[in-house]
Amino acid sequence: MRALFLQYYERIGASYWFIPSIMAVGAAILAFVLIEIDLRVPPDAFGDNPFFFATQPDGARSILSAIGGSMIGVAGTVFSVTMATVVFASGSYGPRLLTNFMNDRGNQVTLGVFVATFVYSMLVLRSVRDGGSEDIYAAMFVPNIAIFGAIVLAIGSIGILIFFIHHVPSTIHISNVIAGIGKGLLRDIEYRFPINVGHPAEADDRANTLWQVPACFRPDTADDAAIAPYSELEANETGYIQVIDYETLMHAARDHDVIVRMNCRPGTFAHSGIVLFDVWPSERVTDKARGALLASVALGQTRSVSQDLLFLFDELVEIAARALSPGINDPFTAVTCLDWLAAALSGLAGRSAPDPLRIDDNQKLRVIGGPLTFAGYVDHSFGHLRQYAAADMIAGEHFIDSLARIAPACVCLLYTSP
Repeated sequence: MRALFLQYYERIGASYWFIPSIMAVGAAILAFVLIEIDLRVPPDAFGDNPFFFATQPDGARSILSAIGGSMIGVAGTVFSVTMATVVFASGSYGPRLLTNFMNDRGNQVTLGVFVATFVYSMLVLRSVRDGGSEDIYAAMFVPNIAIFGAIVLAIGSIGILIFFIHHVPSTIHISNVIAGIGKGLLRDIEYRFPINVGHPAEADDRANTLWQVPACFRPDTADDAAIAPYSELEANETGYIQVIDYETLMHAARDHDVIVRMNCRPGTFAHSGIVLFDVWPSERVTDKARGALLASVALGQTRSVSQDLLFLFDELVEIAARALSPGINDPFTAVTCLDWLAAALSGLAGRSAPDPLRIDDNQKLRVIGGPLTFAGYVDHSFGHLRQYAAADMIAGEHFIDSLARIAPACVCLLYTSP
């Protein structure tokens, strides 16, 4: 359940409805609060104050109608421009980069500001009353404070529009697109690599932890020992693994007193017949245990950047490969991608490899992970680009230079790795 929550949290962060909806609700609350304040303030309380000047009902309606009508029109234009930007980015840089543009907070906030101003103006507009004998309220009411709030929101919306006009061309500039992916990759390496699952075994307890590894899970075991009974947990859904809730996995393994070997990682495509976990001993794998272990994995239709470092590597590789294709032939874009890949791999090389043996609070082995090694990341990035770079002199020379810049960090890795 927690894995599904994490998956849903990421989805709403990459949507164009969540932030505008929150801002619209906030605008509605603000409108009701200011109207209530206006009801409690005498009409002549502000005197000649230039900010809260008295307005007749017709004038108030004109102001609010003008603000509301213009805001919803601009909101439609903003949405159209945003969709055009997304389509352009998908065709120029690759469809997998749509996630980056959907996560753009600038576009989400811009759309939310105009929608919120429209909602605010409409709610204040309905509170304006003419008064008179035929009016059921029998008293004229003009919410001057709320109208002033609408004017402030309208002026702020103009500032947001100016920001949006600058923001859109900036976001589709190829250097900024690559830099955004590269910075995200560096940030994920710093904060999410390695992801701690349980507690890593200390050096003194390493031998004891190794003895807890079942014979059937050891790579150098004999064939007859490998036949030892363990259960294979296959995927019960189809899609890409977006989230693995490691805490849930550890708790499930501890509660059912089993050892789990992971055969998957975020970004793996799973379907019926694909084994996600090997669980030992098999006699403890009940239906309840099976459900608890599989609940730690959430699948979706697309890959996710939340835990999948390879996805960010693939985005840079895709941009570089497209740039070096015969139809585009833009080696300098590929050079920029190589620079960020080199920076990411240099930062990754300086970190110790995660221990695949994860133990619980009682020093019992619970999870055997399969983290990708540094060599795997190099092969997945530079290895996939070597064929494209070999066909272009500029990209090929920079390809070699980038590897040379990574080499010093790899030398340090030889002395720091366990």
